Amino acid sequence: MINVMDAAAVIAEFAARPVDAVRAFPELTGEQLNAHPGGHPNSIAWLLWHSGRQVDSQLAELTGDKQLWFRGGFKERFGLGPAGDHDGIGHSEQQARAIVVEDWALLCDYLEATLQAVVEYWRSLSEAELAEIIDVSYTPHVSRGVRLVSLIDDCQQHVGTANHIAGALLGAPAGIF
Repeated sequence: MINVMDAAAVIAEFAARPVDAVRAFPELTGEQLNAHPGGHPNSIAWLLWHSGRQVDSQLAELTGDKQLWFRGGFKERFGLGPAGDHDGIGHSEQQARAIVVEDWALLCDYLEATLQAVVEYWRSLSEAELAEIIDVSYTPHVSRGVRLVSLIDDCQQHVGTANHIAGALLGAPAGIF
């Protein structure tokens, strides 16, 4: 017998993948989290922080709710000041390097909270709401459902990059975590 999953269950599984991947990394030190191999401005800390921030900020635009960053106490827990309030999209090298996070668990917790919020929001929507076109600046136009999928996909790509950097820093093959 074939187990058939509904769309919400598929999204929940998809949204769990970046979190599972990050939690599979060995716990990294502050020095490793904030290293800039090859002089690249995006550290592992920046990549994981940005993954959560871009999900959070774009989801808030869709829901009309305040971002978890502000309402969930993450702004205070991260202690990044105004620099942390931006989502990192379009960051200059200087802005990216200003994001310094020493707390591995906090990065994981924020990422998990934002992706769980995506799943909860998805489950609250009707088929018509998921199909609603919300962005006509792209061809094809972007529906609410497609935007939610792209948030998770973008997050997964950043986590994959962080995985590669972690492997390089630890002298391990990329993708072993």
